[in-house]
Amino acid sequence: MAEPIRVLLVDDQRLMREGLRVLLELEPDLEVVGEAGDGQQALDAYAALRPDVVLMDVRMPGMDGVEATRRLRERWP
Repeated sequence: MAEPIRVLLVDDQRLMREGLRVLLELEPDLEVVGEAGDGQQALDAYAALRPDVVLMDVRMPGMDGVEATRRLRERWP
């Protein structure tokens, strides 16, 4: 069996992250490796965890998902 796809969940709503985690954990080829509640936490979590996929909310307080994604792509192309 191949290694699971490692996923980072980013959303300012805890309930949304929990729901996505439950759904994704039903898939044997996916592994949720971390969660973040805002854009800055997403950058920090990505640096520490290096997931394969980031599921990012676009609208969040502080650094939104669009800006966080732009910074992720600049730092890790």
